[in-house]
Amino acid sequence: MHNLNRIEIEMNRKALLTLFSLLFFAFAQIITADEIKTIKQNYKQVLLSEDTTDKPLLAILTSYPQEVFFSDQMVVELMERYPISKARVAELLRKIQTDGSWSDIDYANQNRSGWRSKIHVERILELTRVYTKSDSQFYNSKEVADAIHQTLKYWFDKKPVSSNWWYNHIGVPKILGAVFILFEDQLSTTEKENAIELMKNAKFGMTGQNKVWLAGNVLVRGLLQNDISLVKASRDTIASEIRADQIEGIKADNSFHQHGAQQQFGNYGTAYISSMSMWAQLFSGTSIAFNQDQLNILSNLINHGYAWVLWKGYMDINALGRQFFQQGQRHKAFTVGFTSNALAKADNENRNDYKSLLTDNFFSDGEGTELTGLKHFWMSDQTVYRRPQWMASVKMSSKRVIGGEAGNGDNLKGYYLADGSLYTYIDGDEYLNIFPVWDWRKIPGISSYETEKPLKELSWSGYHNQSDFVGNVSDGATGMTVMDFNRDRITARKSWIFTDEFVLCLGSAITSDSNFVVTTSIDQRIKKDDLYRLSNNNWEKVNSVAISKNDRFFHDKTGYIILQPSKGKAITEKRSGSWKEIMSIYPENFIAEKEVFSLWLDHGTKPKDESYEYMILPASTKDKVKQLDSDKIKIITNNKDLQAVDFDGKIYIAAYKPANVQLTKNIHFKTLETGLFILQSNNKEVKATVSDPTQKLGEISFSINGKPYTVKLPEGDRKGTSVYTIVK
Repeated sequence: MHNLNRIEIEMNRKALLTLFSLLFFAFAQIITADEIKTIKQNYKQVLLSEDTTDKPLLAILTSYPQEVFFSDQMVVELMERYPISKARVAELLRKIQTDGSWSDIDYANQNRSGWRSKIHVERILELTRVYTKSDSQFYNSKEVADAIHQTLKYWFDKKPVSSNWWYNHIGVPKILGAVFILFEDQLSTTEKENAIELMKNAKFGMTGQNKVWLAGNVLVRGLLQNDISLVKASRDTIASEIRADQIEGIKADNSFHQHGAQQQFGNYGTAYISSMSMWAQLFSGTSIAFNQDQLNILSNLINHGYAWVLWKGYMDINALGRQFFQQGQRHKAFTVGFTSNALAKADNENRNDYKSLLTDNFFSDGEGTELTGLKHFWMSDQTVYRRPQWMASVKMSSKRVIGGEAGNGDNLKGYYLADGSLYTYIDGDEYLNIFPVWDWRKIPGISSYETEKPLKELSWSGYHNQSDFVGNVSDGATGMTVMDFNRDRITARKSWIFTDEFVLCLGSAITSDSNFVVTTSIDQRIKKDDLYRLSNNNWEKVNSVAISKNDRFFHDKTGYIILQPSKGKAITEKRSGSWKEIMSIYPENFIAEKEVFSLWLDHGTKPKDESYEYMILPASTKDKVKQLDSDKIKIITNNKDLQAVDFDGKIYIAAYKPANVQLTKNIHFKTLETGLFILQSNNKEVKATVSDPTQKLGEISFSINGKPYTVKLPEGDRKGTSVYTIVK
């Protein structure tokens, strides 16, 4: 009897535990179901642009004309922020045909970029937004609701399929997913079933931003199905990409890679931060909100990555990737701006950093930038140098880093984009929309062939410079970037020294066996002002002039000083060109006409060990350029083995081979390895800054005045960064 009571007690205990578990689970379900409602509500607020903190930035965006031609998803989302006019809605309603299609859409078109059928779902979202937005004159309009049902039916019945997988699995579900969330209460049972079936085109998989997009589409399906486990699994998949230790995605230097070791700030990276900022808002206030470690990683990417490649509301050309759309520099900067604004609300710890980015780019009232110094993205072969009034950027490639890619009709002329392209910015719009009228063989900074032959075509696989000696050495204030260039039967040793007043550009060992002329482009930008050349100590206005000596030029608040006798040309001229030759989404008749300033050096045919030495002085004046004493810049040597410059108490050294050289009267330098060095001396000691551009060495040994030193170099994901040491 005693044993029986014990069994009964144990059974009762288990029953109570089971009951408690069921009650707890039910309670948890209620909480999580409420959180799904919160996520949906947050999503609607984002889709309808109801956040008042976006208004100042939105006012600036909408002061520019709305784009007509675009395929970039980020531009699509920017254009969705524009108010939809009564006339626009009337036009959309008028053009709907009896089968639910639009009369002006070419549904047979199969462009891999800018697939025309996608316009159909974009228009459905436009109508859904005006129907759902409470302050819209079309709020709860029966006519608009009928149009939404009709156009949805067309898509569900016809099931258009693109030849580009991205639209089928990411692009279309992403847009229609927003429609389904906003219009959910109005969907019939059949429409809801069709909606869920369409969203099943997206499945977990892939890497980087593609993985985030896919998981986001799966999450929307989870919301539609009120499937708690699917929402959580999607959230966890999205959050799994908030890390800096994967092959693709965020890198340790706060650049962003996709399609291999390739810098993709402007396209995949911009989509990534935009997506993450949206999810941060959607999950805010729920148990699945991003934690502070994850928010810190996003903050580092934006405030220590993107902040460097934006200047006064424009994105650096070197950061655009393969997307050279009209207004691309401006639109991509706006995407970063809205992203920063969104994350500032979700991340109190890093809020001030986001506000600084926004102030620098959109609300500075013409004052200088707060972010200054030198940043080298050692995992992406790119250097950015910022002063309060100007910025410079150089992009390279190597055996490690892909120079660029083309695909889906994008970037049709970008064969030379990472061959040492150097841009300088003061206002930010120096190169805005120049792409159709550019000579793409004279991208600023590069050395290439001068020929009328068609440019070689890029592909998805991209290209590499056939050298590992590509990198930077920096003491934080100034620095030297180098590129041992070896591509298309041109070899050259190229370096850039960044100082407070100028960028010094050196080239040596320029050699080719081709019968085509080899040129080095100094600059090629939109003509904003007259071009001047210094002649007999006076500035004279010129339109086209040959370079035959140590010339000095001035254009648009920027000076150019050629430091050695050289051949070349400086011109300003009117040009026209087709946008379709740059990006295939544009129509044939979309023509740009602009005046262009171009300055380049001519190394002749079959050059052998040719060289160049010139300076660019941004944010300068004619008087400063005229009076600059170039003798203060002591170019110690500029040859195939060594480039060394003594300026302002620092000696910048690029040792392409082990070196043994008397640098100054008081400093003899010897290195047993290749490497980059900055030496800064006073009466008692020398501060040495060292880096290994090949990213292969464990240490570098050198001697100063016969005294040997060995510097241990960074390891792991810090390879290629600079090390400081004091030499007695």
